[in-house]
Amino acid sequence: MSEAVKTILEIDRVHRAFGGILALNDVGFQVSQGEIKAIIGPNGAGKTTLFNVISGVIPATSGRIVFEGRTIEHLKPHVIASLGISRTFQTSLVFNNMSVLENVMVGRHPRSRRGMLHVSFKTPQARSEEWEIAEKAKEKLAFVGIHDSLDSPPGSLPFALHKRVEVARALATEPKLLFLDEPAAGLNIRETEEMANLIRKIRDIGITILLVEHDMSLVMDISDEVIVLDRGAKIAEGPPREIQRNKQVIDVYLGESEEQSASDR
Repeated sequence: MSEAVKTILEIDRVHRAFGGILALNDVGFQVSQGEIKAIIGPNGAGKTTLFNVISGVIPATSGRIVFEGRTIEHLKPHVIASLGISRTFQTSLVFNNMSVLENVMVGRHPRSRRGMLHVSFKTPQARSEEWEIAEKAKEKLAFVGIHDSLDSPPGSLPFALHKRVEVARALATEPKLLFLDEPAAGLNIRETEEMANLIRKIRDIGITILLVEHDMSLVMDISDEVIVLDRGAKIAEGPPREIQRNKQVIDVYLGESEEQSASDR
């Protein structure tokens, strides 16, 4: 008998209000360990708000968020990160006053063991751990395909590699669940295909992925399941082929893209 698939994340009737605006309205779904799950929807549907609520950047107004059997909706972002959830952001948050390597090392520090006293006085233990952090950061950069320019600022890299630095930094926390917010935004067709391959590669080493993305070719190509949000509410969930045939989704989102394409011609 095959082992039952484990639920790694459960979202249960989550609401998030900003004043009188309900950004998330009774959102609920589960993410199974080892899957790639995508969240799509029109601009303003609540996709990034959902990421922010799950990762602790902003609190839910109500509802439960359960990660590996533990409720996390009231925890701080650094605590949630230490439990095994990491993310990238829609807007780049790399530090151009730091090197590529140092940017990824920042992501590794939630796994550090030494306190501020060791770091401040540069004790042998702190220096040893800093070396370990640098080595782990180099491993993550190699994993995402960056072998050179480790001492350069991220801004000196081509845009596609710049995005890979962000992914490497998120991987440096050793996540069990990785949130990717618009990883293909700004990429050309070839770069998008390379990003898709990287996402599969991340899944193949045992990291579950929750993905927000507007590029439908990428979403339908790599996702095991797709969630569709509209005006803060979930209107559909299922395998990519099922979502492509869903009339409500076509009317609300996929059809909108087709109409826009027609108007652009």
